[in-house]
Amino acid sequence: MTRLFASLTVAAALLIAAPLAARDSLGVYDGWAAFKDVRPLRCYAIAKAQGSPPAPAYATVSTWPERKVRGALHLMLSREVAEKAPVRLVIGANRFTLVAKGRNAWAKDAREDAAIIAALRSASRMSVSASSTKGGRFTDRYALAGVATAMDAATVGCAQRR
Repeated sequence: MTRLFASLTVAAALLIAAPLAARDSLGVYDGWAAFKDVRPLRCYAIAKAQGSPPAPAYATVSTWPERKVRGALHLMLSREVAEKAPVRLVIGANRFTLVAKGRNAWAKDAREDAAIIAALRSASRMSVSASSTKGGRFTDRYALAGVATAMDAATVGCAQRR
């Protein structure tokens, strides 16, 4: 019952965080959910950062068929990143340095996105750390239970055009 309540709470939070243009919910999988936007066609898995960050923080893995993009990571960080500060993503034993601007962070190229997606499928936790524009370091943390299923639901959702 506690797990069901937690899943429903996560689903409600993700619906609030999801863009207003989201047309279809593709499902909730533990701490991750999947959605489909019709115009432009885009499907994505999304999760909210754990804890109570100072600003909403979330991670998405998106597929944009018309742009030929599949499995693109985007992070909305809880704080703005200091200019030229490295953003470190840790997924299990894997470490990546991301590109960042303001509160947004993403992989430097499609090859790194693919490595990140592979790491997401085999780990239980993810964290992203950087230096803030206000000084000091911050870390946003994510549980990865359900991420693989949510990513798969997003991929299938965009494969089924309607």
